[in-house]
Amino acid sequence: MGRAAGQAVAGTVLVLAAVAAACTPPQLERADARRSATTSPAALSSPSAKAPLASPGFPPTAATARDQLARLTVAWGKNWQTYQRSEFGDGWSDDTDAPGGRNGCDTRDDVLRRDLKNLREGDRNPCVVLSGTLKDPYTGKELPYSSRRASQIQTDHVVALGAAWRAGAWAWTPKRRLTYANDLDVLLAADKDTNYVKSSQTPDKWKPPRKEYWCEYGRRWTGIKAKYRLTVTAPEKLALQDLLATCG
Repeated sequence: MGRAAGQAVAGTVLVLAAVAAACTPPQLERADARRSATTSPAALSSPSAKAPLASPGFPPTAATARDQLARLTVAWGKNWQTYQRSEFGDGWSDDTDAPGGRNGCDTRDDVLRRDLKNLREGDRNPCVVLSGTLKDPYTGKELPYSSRRASQIQTDHVVALGAAWRAGAWAWTPKRRLTYANDLDVLLAADKDTNYVKSSQTPDKWKPPRKEYWCEYGRRWTGIKAKYRLTVTAPEKLALQDLLATCG
């Protein structure tokens, strides 16, 4: 390769790197949201549909959440530019220590089986949800689910992976990040469009349109941050206090 050709290739590489660096965190999170509608590779051969799908005592009560919030470390987020979805593992892994882990069903199917009603499961594999109905927690809408149009209902990380990354997950081991990404306490089935808007925003920037859910949203968010010892920003903490104030 001649010197001129080599310089041209190097210039192209630099341009591509600059474009990649310009991708904003919300764009990354929206890519995650689109991905969240898909199912993972086949689950293990002996599914156990009766395995627990949440930690005992989660989400915490309002009183417990207030105590947890008071103890969270307040700090500004770090390392936004280094976040990549791949840092949290590939797909909806069943091979984790999180609630529902190693029960033979992939994580997305666990979430659907927990959050949907009027379930119709697969005859050969009870992990697979063929159809059902979701009452979307963020909007209150009743949404039909069909495996043929699975992308209409997504699997939302309440504290999004990008938000967790900048709150401390950047320092975790790959195993801990994989556990977080598949922890059913962190996940909810949600309306696609609402999840897209939510993206990676913290409660000071986005709250569920359905105000009746604010109490539980604050409890869940705070419980997740406490469980994984993640930090909160000062505006985020104030917003969580407001959410928890709706609990009465």
